[in-house]
Amino acid sequence: MIKAVLFDFGGVLLRTEDQSARQRWEARLGLAPHGLSQIVFDSDAARRATAGQASVADVWEHVARTLNLDPAQLAEIQTDFWSGDRLDAELVALIKSLRPRYQTAILSNAWPDGRALFTRLFGQTDTFEAFIISSEEGVAKPDARLYALAAARLGVPPDEAVFVDDFLPNIAGARAAGMPAIHYTPGLNVRAALQAAGVTFD
Repeated sequence: MIKAVLFDFGGVLLRTEDQSARQRWEARLGLAPHGLSQIVFDSDAARRATAGQASVADVWEHVARTLNLDPAQLAEIQTDFWSGDRLDAELVALIKSLRPRYQTAILSNAWPDGRALFTRLFGQTDTFEAFIISSEEGVAKPDARLYALAAARLGVPPDEAVFVDDFLPNIAGARAAGMPAIHYTPGLNVRAALQAAGVTFD
């Protein structure tokens, strides 16, 4: 019996729906398509921040060095980089409808500013009972330890929780930990997918 439902954040609840600001910077800086995202997310600094071993400032200092940005340009690119992100209000409403029958949580690979962002968006009790954040735990998806930790934090065995994520290695990690998982793709009927996994709605 499913007792808890966990959701990834970036790529599921929050998605980059408008790439135009990033594309303008890529054209300005002579980068390949999606090159800016690769510099931001695929660096050693970003990986260390995800594991709680570096700060958000370290990530952006790497971006500034790589692209030879002055402080004003760095501030501008930071603002523009996130400007196309949109929170999925319909999915948030669906998650709220699960409570109080189910425990709900965010399980996210996030930098050290993740909790501040999640708290600002959701509070601690309105939509989610818990935020399990890689940078705070020192371990990141798809490491099976993070899924086991998340289940323990919610007080359920892994097989009584279901996880929704957009990244296939993270789905595999959840299943390796004994947690049923749903691969989120654009347009997925999340309600129907959850029902197929054993979640019921009023």
